[in-house]
Amino acid sequence: MKLINKIALGLAVTALGCFTTAEAGNKDRTGQAGAYELLINPYARSGGWSGLNTACIKGIEASRINVAGLSFTEKTEVVFARSSYLALKGSDMAINNFGIAQHVGGEDGGVLGLSVMSMTFGEIPITTTEVPDVVGGVATLGTYKPQFMNIGLSYAKKFSDAIQGGMGVTIISEAIPNAKAQGVALDAGIQYVTGPKDNIHFGISLRNVGTPMQFRGDGLSFSNIALNGRYLLTQEMRSQMFELPSLLNIGLAYDFYPVPKMADVHRLTVAGNFTSNSFTKDQFGLGMEYGYRNTLMARVGYRYQQGGLNVATRGNVYNGLRAGITFETPLKKDGPVFGLDYAYGATNPFNGTHTIGVRLGL
Repeated sequence: MKLINKIALGLAVTALGCFTTAEAGNKDRTGQAGAYELLINPYARSGGWSGLNTACIKGIEASRINVAGLSFTEKTEVVFARSSYLALKGSDMAINNFGIAQHVGGEDGGVLGLSVMSMTFGEIPITTTEVPDVVGGVATLGTYKPQFMNIGLSYAKKFSDAIQGGMGVTIISEAIPNAKAQGVALDAGIQYVTGPKDNIHFGISLRNVGTPMQFRGDGLSFSNIALNGRYLLTQEMRSQMFELPSLLNIGLAYDFYPVPKMADVHRLTVAGNFTSNSFTKDQFGLGMEYGYRNTLMARVGYRYQQGGLNVATRGNVYNGLRAGITFETPLKKDGPVFGLDYAYGATNPFNGTHTIGVRLGL
């Protein structure tokens, strides 16, 4: 309990400092970070919210938004999701994500979570200073495949009926055949639930705090001739280090029950979220989800940042609007629960991001 109190205090102080800063965000540092795949949510259910459900997210998807929500996993949850990222003919960009959460330690125990995200970009033609072009659509020097991968391990626990907390670590890898960068990111989060029907939610999460990254490998070396051709030297160029895109999420959510006597049938959740980014403008968002008997759920979210309504000043490929739908049903009475999720994010340019997920609760 002392540990979670320290985490809560630290996050609350950080949040207070964020709100009391004279100018929101840090636009002067835009573009100076790397590993921006850490900001991509590969899951479909929370993706339909545009990731605005910091205060009320539950299950393995919480490892990408607010790790404290992982603690709501009662037994075992397995999720696979695939995204067609920034869909455009010929782009071949896709994200595959696998996540599993397991309750451990009995009733007073916590939940362990493992998530693996792989991002692929298709085949890219190899070019050099001597052969800088692709002739006739044919890659004369061959092709290569970049590979981005994040592996995350997290732990969360309910410290009381009202307070949940968690922490996570993510190993980051970005690679092409002759160069690679690796790093480690830390996450922490808390959630607080109160109200007559536990329908008031508050959450804070601090994400992507970690080590600087730097590319290394044979791709950064080149051969040179010295002393009138007497010696062949191999020289290595050092790439610039870059920071991780750390951020702070602060969220509120409220569950409405339009028909009080049928609270288990109809539910409407409204959530607001503020994101303070270290390397870009801050973002504000509002989302809502309607649930019918925990079987059919539809959601929508809108995320706004300064200049986001103007194409010339947007600075973000997403228009801000995302939506999603979920169908979930038990496979048998008191047995495993199967869920199918879909989310769409509007973009300009490109044709949007489509994410589909399959969920199994054991």
